Amino acid sequence: MTLKLTRGLWLWAGALVLTLLLIVPLSGGIRGLAATSVVLLLMWAWVRTGLRFAEHGQQLHLPGDTPLPPAGYRKPVVLVCGDGLAGLFGDLPAEQLILRTTPQGCYVRVPSLDQLVSMTTNLQALRPAWTGRLSVMFVANPAEHTDSAALAGRVRAFCHQVALVRKGGVALPLMLVSYLQAAKGEGAWFSWESGQATPYVREAGACVSLFNWQVQATHSATYAERLCSSVQVGSASTWLREVLLPHLETRPVACAITLVPVLPQGTDGNLWQQWLRDRTGLRGAEKTPAGSSSVLPFPDPLLNLLPICTRNSAVLRSGITALWLFVSAGVVALASLAWQNNLLLRQVSDDLRRYTSIPPAKHPGQPQFALGENAMAVLRQDAVRLDNYYRHGEPLGLGLGLYRGEGLRQPLLAIIANHRQPPEATRPAEVSNPVRLDSLSLFGVGSAELKPGSTKILINALANVKAQPGWLIVIAGHTDVTGSVAQNLELSRARAASVRDWMQRMGDIPDSCFAVQGFGANQPIASNDTEDGRTANRRVDIRLVPEVGACAPPTAVPGRKTSVASRDIQP
Repeated sequence: MTLKLTRGLWLWAGALVLTLLLIVPLSGGIRGLAATSVVLLLMWAWVRTGLRFAEHGQQLHLPGDTPLPPAGYRKPVVLVCGDGLAGLFGDLPAEQLILRTTPQGCYVRVPSLDQLVSMTTNLQALRPAWTGRLSVMFVANPAEHTDSAALAGRVRAFCHQVALVRKGGVALPLMLVSYLQAAKGEGAWFSWESGQATPYVREAGACVSLFNWQVQATHSATYAERLCSSVQVGSASTWLREVLLPHLETRPVACAITLVPVLPQGTDGNLWQQWLRDRTGLRGAEKTPAGSSSVLPFPDPLLNLLPICTRNSAVLRSGITALWLFVSAGVVALASLAWQNNLLLRQVSDDLRRYTSIPPAKHPGQPQFALGENAMAVLRQDAVRLDNYYRHGEPLGLGLGLYRGEGLRQPLLAIIANHRQPPEATRPAEVSNPVRLDSLSLFGVGSAELKPGSTKILINALANVKAQPGWLIVIAGHTDVTGSVAQNLELSRARAASVRDWMQRMGDIPDSCFAVQGFGANQPIASNDTEDGRTANRRVDIRLVPEVGACAPPTAVPGRKTSVASRDIQP
C-alpha cells in the first residue's frame, strides 16, 4: 500500500472517530479530551508512516549507476529466487539491489527466500504503481542439490513467503524454471502451462509444439539433436512433476525448462544424476564444451504468460478497508442513536405518567397540589426541549432518521394547555400580599436552622399573621437552581418547617392552622442566570388562605388530652 493511501486511511479513520464523538453522549470535558487524543494520534501516525516508507526505500541500494525503471514501467517485474542466481545476476553482495532489464521485462534478484516479503514491500514503497506487475520466478535446478528432503523444505519455505506476500494484497503470479545441463543446448525454452500434457517450444519469438519443432529440423544432425533434447526435457519434466510440484501449495502459471551447456553450481552425485541412474542405470555426466559461457539465460520468451493486473490492487484494498471502517462506525453510531432516542421517549413518557397519576387538588393546602405543580413544571421543561428540536432540528445525537420525540410533542402540549389550578390557587382571597422573607436573612448557606438575628423579621411576619386569626397559614420554601433537585426540595421544605415551628411556638397558634410546602427551584421569581436573581429566588413566602374550619380551636373533652397536627405538604 502506498504512502498516500496509508495516510488517507488514517485520516479517514480519524474523521470517523471524531464524528462518533459528536454522536455518542459524553460530557464536554471527556469529549474534548477524546478529540485531542485522536488529533495527536493522527499526527503521530502521519509522521510514523512517512518514516517507515522512507526506511523501506533506503533499504534498497543500487550498485553504481544502475537505474531503477521509472514508475510508469509497463512490462513485467519478476522477483527471482532459488537456484542459479550467480549465473543469472553475477556474484554480487547480497545487500545490494541487483536487477537486469531486458526488452521483455525486468528481473530483480532476491538473495534469500526470507527476503521475498521485505523485497516486495520495499519495491512497493519505491514504485507503488508496480504492484499489479510483480511476479515471482522460482528456479529449481536438480543438478545443484543432493538431498531431496532439503529441497522439499526449501520449496515449502518459498511457498510460505509467497503466502505472506499475497496476504499483503499482491497477487504475485508464480513461474517455475529449471536449468538442465546438456552438451547441445540450443537456447530453446520448453514450457507447460496449466493442464497441458506436452510442452510448447519457444525460440526466436516463435511458439510451436514439440512435434513441430522436431520435424522443422533442416538436417538430420539437427533432428537427432532435437530428438535427444526432447528426451532430456521429458525426463526433467517427469522429475519436476513427481519430486517438486507436490510440495508447491500454489499451482504455477507455467513450468519451463531450458538446456544450457554449463551449470555454474552443479555438483557430483546430484539429484539429477541420481534420477537418471535409478531409471536408466546411466551416470548422466555431461562434458562441458570448450569456450562455453557460464551465464544463464533469462526466460524472456515466457514473460508474456505472466498475468498483469491492470487495476491498482492497493487502491482496491484501501477502498475495502475504508468501507469496513465506515460500516463499523455506522453500526456504533446507529446503536448510540437508538439508545438515546429510547432514553428520551422513556423520560418523557415517565413524566407524563407521573403527572396523570396525581389526582387533582381542590385547594393549595392539599398535598397533591404541590405534587401536581412540580410534575407540571417538569412537563413544561420537556415541552420546551421537544419544541426546540421541532423548530431548530433535532441534535446529531438523536437524528439520522431515528428521532421519535415528535410523536410525544403534541400530546404533551395538549396536557399542558388543559392544566388548571384550583380556584383557590388561581384567585386566592388573601388578607394582604404574601409575606416574603429572604432566606439568607433567616438561614445560613445550605442550612435550615434559624439565625439568632432573624427574630425581628419573624416577629413582623407573625404580626401580619395574627391580624387575621382563623385563616390557614401556608408557608412555602423556595431555593435557586444551585445543587441537585432533590436537595433543593428537601432544603426548601425544611426551612418552611423551621418558620412554622417558630411561629407556632412564639404565637401560640394551633398546628392545624399551618400548611408547609417546599418547592425547591420550581417557582422562580427572577432569572437564575444572575447572582441577584438567585438571591431573590431564595425565599420563604407566607400566605393567608380563607378555609372554613381550617384553624378552629380544638374542642376540649373532659378527661381527654387533645392533640392536633400541622399539615406538611411535600411536593
